[in-house]
Amino acid sequence: MLPVQTKNIGLRNIEVADTKISAIDGINGKLIYRGYDVLDLVKKSTFEETSCLLLNEDLPTQETLASFSEMLVATREIPDNLEKTLRNIPKNANPMDVLQSTVSLMAAYDHEKADDRDVNYKRAINLISKIPIIIACWDRIRNDKEIIQPSKKLNHAANFLHMLTGKEPDTEAARIFDICLILHAEHSFNASTFAAREVASTRANMYAAVSAAVGALSGELHGGANFQVMKMLLEITAEDKVEQWIKGKLANNQKIMGMGHAVYKTFDPRAEVLRELSRKLAEKTGQPWYSITKKVEEITEEEMKKIKSSDIFPNVDLYSASVYYMLGIPMDLNTPIFAISRVSGWTAHIIEEKFAEAAPKPMLYRPKAVYVGKYCGPSGCEYVSIEKRLASTDA
Repeated sequence: MLPVQTKNIGLRNIEVADTKISAIDGINGKLIYRGYDVLDLVKKSTFEETSCLLLNEDLPTQETLASFSEMLVATREIPDNLEKTLRNIPKNANPMDVLQSTVSLMAAYDHEKADDRDVNYKRAINLISKIPIIIACWDRIRNDKEIIQPSKKLNHAANFLHMLTGKEPDTEAARIFDICLILHAEHSFNASTFAAREVASTRANMYAAVSAAVGALSGELHGGANFQVMKMLLEITAEDKVEQWIKGKLANNQKIMGMGHAVYKTFDPRAEVLRELSRKLAEKTGQPWYSITKKVEEITEEEMKKIKSSDIFPNVDLYSASVYYMLGIPMDLNTPIFAISRVSGWTAHIIEEKFAEAAPKPMLYRPKAVYVGKYCGPSGCEYVSIEKRLASTDA
């Protein structure tokens, strides 16, 4: 008897593990890192402190944060042979492919044989520190520009912008980018984090797990969405063209990128912050992207109410696209920048997965599938020799 076919629900609402790292309240639009509201963190914290929080379960003391920040700075440089590898990659390669392959190669330069909590903590710092360096170096290499050496004085956000552009950012730009990193640092069991935890559950090393997370992030339904948003804005070109463009897309049953979320049933709290950052940058630069984005949000909400009589809200990608663009960041680096931030969350989850206190050992992820393919009875289908198959098929 054939099994009943089930719908692929993408594990939505299926609880697979406990976590102490973050919580999402999709109904009320809340995002919590280790008990702290992300909206408080963006007002009062820094990316370094937030990363330290995610890895250490609570806000650090001055001494702990100073030590953590010093370790990040001390590990910024990448090995010479890794730089040579970057120089040998085709310059038209996708930046996310470059990042994923380079992260996996980082394991070859880690000579620590142990895989205990302390070693993984150091690996987490190594990855948080080096991923922005790799991305900045690759962008310079592919554009035939000299690599900017990492600074010992600039913070995490400012150092990346300096290495990318060759100019030290002003205080406002550096702080805006720092806030963006805080907002993207963690988001519970999203696709890339689940990929990292699944790989970590096999006892693979942290680099393999983060490489898998980068691969998951590269898809346009996950980290690649803000790149698609910026493409949309550039296609629209002006605020007075938004309404016609949106109506045309919806009439053809096409999605409006940056609108709607799988978890949030109200305003994504990160989008609120990014909307204000986009507005500030638009005022500073005179660029039109904030006003166009705001119009996209308004028209999409109006039209969706007509079509489905339901509300739709912007997600984190809608306004982050214009923020990065106005900071002078190349569009195809939007998703790698997501990784610069999210690696803090990934590594925290990998450590939690490997060393969960509630279980004596990691539990290997092994979901069950429902087979709905060809079915010939209890003994299976009869094997027909290759000589007879064509005749059998024709018959």
